[in-house]
Amino acid sequence: MSEENISQEQAAAPAQSAEAAAPAAEGEAPAKKARPGKSIPPGIAFIRSTFNNTQVSIADARGGVIAWSSAGKAGFKGSRKSTAFAATMVAQDAARTAFAKGMHECEVRMQGAGAGRESAVRAIQAAGIKVTMITDTTPIPHNGCRPRKRRRV
Repeated sequence: MSEENISQEQAAAPAQSAEAAAPAAEGEAPAKKARPGKSIPPGIAFIRSTFNNTQVSIADARGGVIAWSSAGKAGFKGSRKSTAFAATMVAQDAARTAFAKGMHECEVRMQGAGAGRESAVRAIQAAGIKVTMITDTTPIPHNGCRPRKRRRV
């Protein structure tokens, strides 16, 4: 009797595995395991806005770059790279990538005197990342080296 029970269980086991291996019924998507959302602790967004270009890189707290973008990467050429619109597109691109990887909060460190400083910060906020602090890290000499000749516009 026990041999019959064992053979019945063995016969039932391949049938179950065959059912699992069979594709799902038409119109139904195969079941996927839900992965928990990845969360990156608050990071830092570095915005470098010069007179010719805007570069944005978003890093985690340890300094590892998560996402980056520049006006050239976004498809802008020549004098269009230095516009506030280009800075908006650059910051949006980097912020979306960082948001998709799990970053929801960052501090912003701006450097330079270009046209895209404020628009880049607004674009990061619009992408869903909460900005906790904005800092200007533009290097300012304290009577160090002699400056270049004055820029004429």
